[in-house]
Amino acid sequence: MDRLSVNDARKPDTIGKQVRLSGWIRTRRDSKGGFSFLELNDGSSLGNIQVIADGSLANYENEIKHLSAGSSVTVEGEVKASGGQGQATEIHAASVVVHGLADPEKYPLQKKRHTMEKLREWAHLRPRTNTFGAVMRVRNRICRSIHEFFQGEGFLWIHTPIITASDCEGAGEMFRVSTLDPDKPPRTPAGGVDHAKDFFGRAAYLTVSGQLEGEIYATALGKIYTFGPTFRAENSNTSRHLAEFWMVEPEVAFYELTDNMDLAERFLKRIVSDVLADCGEDMEFFQERIDNTTLARLEKVTAGEFHRVTYTEAIELLTTSGQKFEFPVQWGSDLQAEHERWLTEQHFGAPVILYNYPAAIKPFYMKVNDDCEPGRQTVRAMDVLTPGVGEIIGGSQREDRLDVLEARMRDQDLNLDDYWWYRELREFGTVPHAGFGLGLERMVQFVTGMANIRDVIPFPRTPGNAEF
Repeated sequence: MDRLSVNDARKPDTIGKQVRLSGWIRTRRDSKGGFSFLELNDGSSLGNIQVIADGSLANYENEIKHLSAGSSVTVEGEVKASGGQGQATEIHAASVVVHGLADPEKYPLQKKRHTMEKLREWAHLRPRTNTFGAVMRVRNRICRSIHEFFQGEGFLWIHTPIITASDCEGAGEMFRVSTLDPDKPPRTPAGGVDHAKDFFGRAAYLTVSGQLEGEIYATALGKIYTFGPTFRAENSNTSRHLAEFWMVEPEVAFYELTDNMDLAERFLKRIVSDVLADCGEDMEFFQERIDNTTLARLEKVTAGEFHRVTYTEAIELLTTSGQKFEFPVQWGSDLQAEHERWLTEQHFGAPVILYNYPAAIKPFYMKVNDDCEPGRQTVRAMDVLTPGVGEIIGGSQREDRLDVLEARMRDQDLNLDDYWWYRELREFGTVPHAGFGLGLERMVQFVTGMANIRDVIPFPRTPGNAEF
């Protein structure tokens, strides 16, 4: 007897096989003919499989007729062709073992639509819903694609630290890691907290990015990528922000900005193509139930080349568009989501790569352009913008000239001694290099059409919320 997943048992080539399936009951319907129809799901697919449990089974009256949504069972029986609409197979049960009942008076996931907000309160149960099962299967496929893409291109996966003393973004929005007593911390003679007595002998934080450490390995091994959790202590309650999220960050030695753009475009096309090829049933669900523009939006990624536009050109397009924006558009200001979406959805109708941003709004490590207009210093930064989401990738060519790097750090009031090792990379065999970051959750949002980023991660961490 074969142990199969529900997904496999739904395929016509299993007809005639004796199988064992385990999962959770979605619905039970009793027939006047003395048997019951059970809808079984095990998370392997969006669709359920129908199990026919005959009244002659030994536990039919005492257990099977009491099964309700959420109850767990193991079914053994034969796969047969189904006459039901929309299903190729069904199981005729020889036995149904009940592992656990779910009290229908208490089990919250009843056969009705629940709001996303309510489902967040039941994060331990929401994976059993169609929506969150589909989200997690697509998320899993995206993660597979990330590794397959970079491994196929000869990258090494490098595990950069989660605990760090460096602030990559220079914004200071970092979670502190400490073993000091917060009520009675040791003090320096000047009255400040004495971090020398802390666990690491200095102030330490949860990482906001693995980029700086990734540069170390890129300038030794050539092509690397990081993929892991990152953290931002930003007090932002929006549909686009999390305090804990996952990032993939490739870094490549001897790459310039155009190489970086090419890599990002190939990367996004690969992810989208894999999802469309392997997650058809789930993607149809998102198209029908979540966002009816989902598939059309993804086809724009795979269909043609991304438009490449300088920041300055984008500002000109926005200021001459005649469109009224909530946030004013002017050279030197960062673009807002409404500006990004106008460019991708209304003007170009396709993904866009913006590049050469004003230096004043970008971090210290981005390479300064030599051909800047007076009063308009720019850096070789790039953002990939997609319809429906806006920015999905941010990256740059890195500044490889020590004198320029140090000048930029001073401009941003950074302590050069804190970055002694980063500066030494420019002293010992410096090379042009570039990389970017893709937030996994933003990518899952883009692919699925889910409106809130809290609904594309298993357990969202946001201001005031660390439940589960």
